[in-house]
Amino acid sequence: MARKQARRRKQKKAGRLRMPSIPIARILTPAAAILIVIATYHVTGRLLDRPIESIAVNGPFQRVTPLQIEEAISGDLESGFFGADVGLMQEKIQGLAWIDRATVARRWPDRIAIGVTEQVPAAIWGESGLLNVRGELFVTEARHIPAELPRLSGPNDRSDEVARRYLAIREQLIPLGLDVRRVHLDARGAWDITLTNGVEIRLGRRDVDERTSLFLDVVANIITGRAADIDYVDMRYSNGFTIGWNDGATTPTTEPEKDDEALLALRGTP
Repeated sequence: MARKQARRRKQKKAGRLRMPSIPIARILTPAAAILIVIATYHVTGRLLDRPIESIAVNGPFQRVTPLQIEEAISGDLESGFFGADVGLMQEKIQGLAWIDRATVARRWPDRIAIGVTEQVPAAIWGESGLLNVRGELFVTEARHIPAELPRLSGPNDRSDEVARRYLAIREQLIPLGLDVRRVHLDARGAWDITLTNGVEIRLGRRDVDERTSLFLDVVANIITGRAADIDYVDMRYSNGFTIGWNDGATTPTTEPEKDDEALLALRGTP
């Protein structure tokens, strides 16, 4: 009987699951170390953080003043040297009219350095808007419009497309002694170009790339020699173009296979 009881006690002991014991110190020590590091970081940041004493603004200023830049970020300077959000300050500066790019950086111990680049107007958009060199509309109501800039116009959401066509055509006309004064895209999608010598180029709204290529390859050379006599060139034909002369006469060229003969005749036709 005693042996049976002893066996039962052994079986009960053998059936118990013993959890491994982990010293509390092994858990508390790393946690305490992490807390100390975090606390030290925050305390050190507060001790080292200083009021911003000065702002250095560098850039070629023509349309924007350093005072305007300082006013745009004045509310962010109160956060201190480390507390100031330089990314937000950069966004606010770049949001100013005529600012193209801006950089903002901390300079130990208490200075903020700002560098700015102003927009370069490349063309007038509509009545008083201005496009930059990338064709982006950066000012919608400019107070002073540079008279020497070309005028581009069209739907606002297609300003970059109009600018790209202007730049592409102008690049090929300059070597010929010609330049572009105006490019217009109407609501129907029709293109119209006016050169600086007053000659109007009507491209229409179909096959614009092909008509532009024909104009650059053939018609531009005619205009170079007879600009004073030409009023307009109508490229809105599927197989040629028409030249309108200042005296009211027109000369159609509608058979591409006879372009060489037509060019000789046009050069001698008033």
